[in-house]
Amino acid sequence: MPTPPPHPAPAPVPPPADRALPAGSRRRRPRAPRTPIPPAILVLIAAAFVIALGFGLVAPVLPQLAHSFDVGTTAAAAIVSVFALARLVFAPAGGRLVERLGERPVYVAGLAIVGLSSLTCAFATDYVQLLLFRGLGGLGSTMFTVSALGLIVRLAPAGARGRISSYYAGSFLLGNIAGPVVGGVLGGLGLRVPFVVYGLLLLATAAFVFVRLRAATGSAATIGGEAGTPPVLPLRTAFGDSAYRAAIGSSFANGWGVFGVRVALVPLFATAALGAGPALAGAALAIFAVGNALALPLAGRLTDAYGRRPLVLAGLATTGIATMALGLVPNVAVFIVASIVAGVGAGLLGPAQQAAVADVIGPERSSGRVLAAFQMAADTGTIIGPLLAGFLVDTLSYGWAFAVTGAVCLLAMVPWLVARETLPATTTEPAGS
Repeated sequence: MPTPPPHPAPAPVPPPADRALPAGSRRRRPRAPRTPIPPAILVLIAAAFVIALGFGLVAPVLPQLAHSFDVGTTAAAAIVSVFALARLVFAPAGGRLVERLGERPVYVAGLAIVGLSSLTCAFATDYVQLLLFRGLGGLGSTMFTVSALGLIVRLAPAGARGRISSYYAGSFLLGNIAGPVVGGVLGGLGLRVPFVVYGLLLLATAAFVFVRLRAATGSAATIGGEAGTPPVLPLRTAFGDSAYRAAIGSSFANGWGVFGVRVALVPLFATAALGAGPALAGAALAIFAVGNALALPLAGRLTDAYGRRPLVLAGLATTGIATMALGLVPNVAVFIVASIVAGVGAGLLGPAQQAAVADVIGPERSSGRVLAAFQMAADTGTIIGPLLAGFLVDTLSYGWAFAVTGAVCLLAMVPWLVARETLPATTTEPAGS
């Protein structure tokens, strides 16, 4: 472990951007002007809103479109699962594409593929075609997800990574909230209409990003072009970093609890266990989103001011305890409170762990496979979590399902307790001084 530098006198030149603070050290961060957000990042944030909005457009009608081909509930659910499965399977190849071609072309191509996939879903003539076209959309999704993370890593200033991650996540959140509302209205015009609108939106967004990113970043050399191809961070090297290993664990737990069990079981729990009506079941995820929205802006600022580890640990603890409490809630009022608190925990966790991964990679290296593995951890949790939790509900109870899910979040804290702090240091001093 490197020896912390002596206290320097105030100087106009900051220390190297990616100098990390050893675990157990205490930080004294001088006041400084807020780091501006690069224009290219603003383009990605705007695109994230459109992507999430479009995904929400088709979410309410996708199972209904599958049912229209006279298939059962399991086959209709498979239409949802094939998207996540394709993302998981194709993630390593997507990471290699980013390293070979650069982030921008892979991002634009991924958006175009998902857009074309949505348009072809609108014109599918049978269930098999719908399943195939939706799976192809998953391939495009992992392309733009991995490359978007890579662009943020490359372009985000070290002092604003937490804030940028919170803005990016908040943009997705707003799109996810607005999308189903608009999609429900469009679905009334026909089950295929939302797919057409989504496809056209994504193709237009791909063209917008292609033009605006080039204008915002200048030459291709800055984002993976041939003239300035950066060195690749090997996956083995990343796994040698305690912070990256911890982020893989928390990403898995986040996928299990937030993207998996919460989406699959919480609405059912509100109806079956609490005896609530369809209105609460439908609003269960929106209630969680309220807590998420409340936490994200603050989480980004705190992550950049005080470090990644404290926010990750707080987020995992809050989410884990609130999720375990869900299985014990006696009434609807407590259920709402627990859901909001769990949303706050997820809001604290997301920006901090993404910023930590960005710190590990640094702006000077390409990182397709490293980011793909980080995404795969969440996708794996999203697939495994609902299956195991559903089995626990069928054999034991909702209480057991939520208890195990909360325990997964709490166990993910252990690697972070011994992981290094990755926030670039300004002034450091030993913890005991």
